[in-house]
Amino acid sequence: MQKEIKRIALLTGGGDCPGLNATIRAVTKSAILNYGYDVIGYKFGYRGLYNNDFMSLTLNSVADLLPKGGTILFSSNKDNLFDYQVEENGQMIKKDVSDIAVQNMKKEGVDALVVIGGDGTLTSARDFSRKGVNIIGVPKTIDNDLGSTDTTFGFNTAIDIATEALDRLTTTAQSHHRIMILEVMGRNAGFIALESGIAGSADIILLPEIPYDINRIVDKINKRKQEGNLFTIIVVAEGAKAKDGKVIVSKIVADSPDPIRLGGVGNKLAADLENIIKDQEVRCTVLGHLQRGGNTCTFDRILSTRYGVAAVDLIKQGKFGTMVCLKGNEITYDNLENVIGNNKLVDKNGELVKIAKKIGVCFAD
Repeated sequence: MQKEIKRIALLTGGGDCPGLNATIRAVTKSAILNYGYDVIGYKFGYRGLYNNDFMSLTLNSVADLLPKGGTILFSSNKDNLFDYQVEENGQMIKKDVSDIAVQNMKKEGVDALVVIGGDGTLTSARDFSRKGVNIIGVPKTIDNDLGSTDTTFGFNTAIDIATEALDRLTTTAQSHHRIMILEVMGRNAGFIALESGIAGSADIILLPEIPYDINRIVDKINKRKQEGNLFTIIVVAEGAKAKDGKVIVSKIVADSPDPIRLGGVGNKLAADLENIIKDQEVRCTVLGHLQRGGNTCTFDRILSTRYGVAAVDLIKQGKFGTMVCLKGNEITYDNLENVIGNNKLVDKNGELVKIAKKIGVCFAD
């Protein structure tokens, strides 16, 4: 027989993302108003779980969170408690400290934990579920690359921001007859580049899933000139690479579970193009963390609210070890065991790529 649920906890892990606060609000309000649960939030993701650092979440404390980006619980993408850096005998070593987190939850009377995050955060959620912790996952990533769900919250805000950037770059490109490159996030999956590129009327879209041939890019630029279009807009995902090249690594973060940070492909592409095309200036804009910040768009506010309410309902139903999902227009759920390791990529033969090609977009393949 399932133990009666009295207190639940939340944490937000990984990179910040529009919609985190909206999800926190939805979970808290739904838990209190419908089931009378007490709600707390662990600070800085799994680090807070390890340090037993938490705050009470009440109707008042979440009242104005819906539009705000970021997370009032703060976040960290460096804290895997199954491989956590601790000091022992004056030396820093990595060890499994997950049992400490479990004991902290028991100490505070936490009956269920809602974990809001992407692949890395939800991998730890799965591992805690295997240890018997009552876990519900909520899918968050601006890259929209998590399996089992059609859409993650944060993605639509990110593509809105990228689309606006492309709109602004287009007017200055037209004014100066320049080649303008916008580098957006997307390490392995190019959904941001693809959808913002279509919406922002990009001429060339470069994705991690489709290695590019720079000669095809040059051909497209020259063809546009012949047609009287003396500017070109290129959107490139940070994980895109040339057919004969590698992804561009901006730096290595040694203490991170995922130490490789990509970035710089836009500037490299600009330099490469300037070596070939002598009669046009090439400029690169790296959108970077602007894609993560600011107010949350309408779609993500609604999706986050739907996810948050669904997560609490799954707790009430005792369906632990699962993640809430969006399939079509229906909120459902899947087992975390099916979610992890099932990341999705842009289908290079899919509908959106075909549509883009039919309206003249070049993928340089």
